[in-house]
Amino acid sequence: MSALKQNVSDQLKVAMRAKEKARVALIRTIMSEFKKIEVDERVEVDDARALVVLDKMVKQRKDSVQQFTDGGRDDLAAIEQAEMEIIREFLPQPLTDDEVESIVKAAVDETGSTSMQQMGAVMAIVKPQVQGRADVAQVSKLVKKLLG
Repeated sequence: MSALKQNVSDQLKVAMRAKEKARVALIRTIMSEFKKIEVDERVEVDDARALVVLDKMVKQRKDSVQQFTDGGRDDLAAIEQAEMEIIREFLPQPLTDDEVESIVKAAVDETGSTSMQQMGAVMAIVKPQVQGRADVAQVSKLVKKLLG
């Protein structure tokens, strides 16, 4: 079992003992996402794949917070925000803007990219390094800025 998946499982047990119903429900949702991948694809979820799942869940909640806030439903936005914070507990320490920029510049240099047509090659190198540690949409904007 991957270290990240084990951590999520351990935190589920802690939350169950503490009788934190909302936290237990969310962690079970995370575990079910892992299980779904394992059943559908017949693979063991490793740390890299788990990061992708958690990153996607954070993005979904970020979108929901925006939609609820726009719709005047601050109560629902607060719930989504709280869930997002719980999910982020399982993600590695976020990268600083300077760290992201240095990763992107290194990838541009490595690929020798000079135009937007080569953005895919740069993102292929950058994405695994920043997964779960930086907003990929922001990274993409930075790559466009450097190549544009």
